[in-house]
Amino acid sequence: MLLKHFYVEKIAHSSYLIGGNKTCAIVDPARDVGKYIHAAKEEELDITHILETHLHADFISGHIDLAEKTGAAIYAPKNGNCEFEHVAVGEGSTFSIENIEFHVLDTPGHTPDCLVYLVNDLSRGDETVLAFTGDTLFVGDVGRPDLFPGRAEELAGKLYDNINNKIAKITGDCIVLPAHGAGSLCGKAIGTMKLSTIGYELKYNREILIKDKNDFIRSLTVGMPPAPDHFGRCSEINRKGPVPVESLPEIVPMTPAEFREKMNDGKTVVLNTCDYAAFGGHHIPGSWHIDMSGNLSTFAGWVLPPEKDVLLVTDNQQQAEEAVVMLRRVGLDHAVGYLDGGTHAWVAAGYETGHVPQLSANEVHEKLNGGGYTLLDVRTEDEYREKHVPGAVNILAMDLRTRYRELDTEGPLIAMCRTGRRSSLACSILKQHNFRNICNASGGITGYIAAGYLK
Repeated sequence: MLLKHFYVEKIAHSSYLIGGNKTCAIVDPARDVGKYIHAAKEEELDITHILETHLHADFISGHIDLAEKTGAAIYAPKNGNCEFEHVAVGEGSTFSIENIEFHVLDTPGHTPDCLVYLVNDLSRGDETVLAFTGDTLFVGDVGRPDLFPGRAEELAGKLYDNINNKIAKITGDCIVLPAHGAGSLCGKAIGTMKLSTIGYELKYNREILIKDKNDFIRSLTVGMPPAPDHFGRCSEINRKGPVPVESLPEIVPMTPAEFREKMNDGKTVVLNTCDYAAFGGHHIPGSWHIDMSGNLSTFAGWVLPPEKDVLLVTDNQQQAEEAVVMLRRVGLDHAVGYLDGGTHAWVAAGYETGHVPQLSANEVHEKLNGGGYTLLDVRTEDEYREKHVPGAVNILAMDLRTRYRELDTEGPLIAMCRTGRRSSLACSILKQHNFRNICNASGGITGYIAAGYLK
């Protein structure tokens, strides 16, 4: 049996190739499927199966693209009611790839359609050796059950039952291969290791160690991290079957004049992905800013209107192409062009730009001590509670799309996050709502602490 692990940084997504001597399956594929085809070719394997553990909420799956390119059959949850051609599997379903035998468990909880695939390598023995647990069981955590409005307690209760009545009965040395790692918002606090064992999780997983069902439900329905907007869209896109990537429009370079004409057509947004310091120096008025070195996929899926065309401002063509891949991961399929020559070309054309002053930790401290400035902490509530500058107002960056009304548009503001990236996104949102006197805390609270201003 051959096993390969693939990992998408930022969204912390794990997918897998599992195969025998001639054929293989891909489990929970990402939308950019070339890597699986390349890996299978290197191993001289044909991809014959595509396995989905559930209808993923946090990314667009590659099952349709991979099936079209390889002819492989898609195995998807019966309870998902998928509209594309597939083999519907559920509790008790079994199938084989050469000497590899798969057994299916229904494990609703994170979503109503979650599955676990148990794997036996019959060439070596008849015990369960692997479990593709999807978003049912993570390293140190379990899948959040609060993504379906009004069903959080119901799904948390089902997850408790499935953990204790199904997962706990799997042999302890079975290897756990989840669909996400640390940093994913599909769990409350997923561990940093990429794999584990059933026995280790039963012994140390903090959620599984909660033995009272009501306490378990409470733990998974109170104080959960905020869910990005695209979590409410991706499951349905995956159920219907995503549009194949090859049918999407190619991104094209645009002159400043072409770019300006398109951005003013009423159905287009501008996304700047450059470094936050560069965005602060010059940017196209009204543009969104998501620093490419941060979590572009998650934040773009969270804030950008999915029905709009997207124009990109990047450092170069390669960055634009990389940004398109990241946008498509969260269902933003309408990136249509990028500014050829970047912001320099825009300025050289004589067009208007906006600015966000970038303040060092020392400058932030001086302005706060001088009085008159509001410090806007745009991190999560948990981050804020852990440590914050006294007097700071806490509003999550993404929530400023509506909560900007709670702030004074004329009063001077300093936006702060952990490093300066999310706060730059916050600045771009506030500037869209006519905030004129806003600065970004470069280095964020990390730099503020390092400078000795906060213990």
